[in-house]
Amino acid sequence: MNSICLILDRLHAGYVGAYGNTWIETPELDRLASQSFLFDQCLVDSPRLEALYRSYWQGWHAMLGDPPDDRPALIRPLRDRGIRTILLTDETQVAAHPLAEHFDELVGIDPPPAAKLARTMDRTHLARCFAQLIDVLDSTAEPFFLWAHFTALGAVWDAPLALREQYVEEDDPQPHQSAEVPCRMLPKDYDPDDLLGVSQAYAGQVSLLDACLGALLEFLEERSLGSSTLLALMSARGFPLGEHGRIGPCDDALHGPLVHVPFLLRWPDARGAGVRTQALVEPADLWATLADFFQVADLPASPSGRSLLPVVADESLVLRDRLCIAGTASEQAIRTPAWYLRSTPAPELYAKPDDRWEVNNVTDRCLEIAEAHLAALREFPQALREGKIGDLPALE
Repeated sequence: MNSICLILDRLHAGYVGAYGNTWIETPELDRLASQSFLFDQCLVDSPRLEALYRSYWQGWHAMLGDPPDDRPALIRPLRDRGIRTILLTDETQVAAHPLAEHFDELVGIDPPPAAKLARTMDRTHLARCFAQLIDVLDSTAEPFFLWAHFTALGAVWDAPLALREQYVEEDDPQPHQSAEVPCRMLPKDYDPDDLLGVSQAYAGQVSLLDACLGALLEFLEERSLGSSTLLALMSARGFPLGEHGRIGPCDDALHGPLVHVPFLLRWPDARGAGVRTQALVEPADLWATLADFFQVADLPASPSGRSLLPVVADESLVLRDRLCIAGTASEQAIRTPAWYLRSTPAPELYAKPDDRWEVNNVTDRCLEIAEAHLAALREFPQALREGKIGDLPALE
């Protein structure tokens, strides 16, 4: 058996058809979604790549800090079983991660030479990334474990202008013309047309990603790799597009557009195709699922991660009643089935899942609920360190 983990950074869950978007055409993402098991409530445990990748590769939650030196990564036991392990990335932080050296092969992709719009899709940076991915797959013998992390929508927006213009209505102004990825706070009196143009440019980049994904899916079908390969598609982080006055990561505030990410699993035997779950899912669950898929039994348990195989068998299964997120500086957040709380100097509480992108802060109307979530957030790290997540009292 083989596995491909495709991590597409800065993909906003709200701009994917399978996650509710209706104005951007994503036929290939929709096609993959129809063949996959979808996780509607997947949140990263940190927007910092160094911490996030300890979760992906060691099952080590971001709130735990650095793992012990003797904690193994998933890659090593896969290599011991004769599985070829390959890391493919254009992200220097991932290539330079201490755990990256465990892979048999590291294939680096040069960043784009300049931030400018491409004339055709095949000349874009993202197209080059996917072309390299297909080349690596074409030359790699089975069984293999291929991890591909692409900066995707976070490094350059070089999709041809026509891809942006297809989303421009008759009375709209011209879309954002630059290939530079915007990152700024919006003033209170911002121009809505400016934000619209940025959103249209982002939509064009999503269309480019969709076309590139289609080329990969066609290759997998032609090579019949689909019947022997687990394909996981996830975003490392989202991309705020005006929500909470932010365009781009800015200060990495722990709002939904940044931490709520798409996550699709396509199984070799097509199990769970087209089914979705509301279970709360985190990056360490991918670690546990891959260990389960490859039947690696000699790894230490993850303090927080759980295999998703039981969820695929029963989409109504509840894995946990809370997810906790470590942000930059001292910011933290907690998500439960019904609520999301940001622990800031003035805590913010939002009703879930209805308030998807946290529009209405209801802290002043639900003080007891906010205090209960702050208490649960405070006790979570200690329970993690002691391996007693399962002993935490259930939340009402």
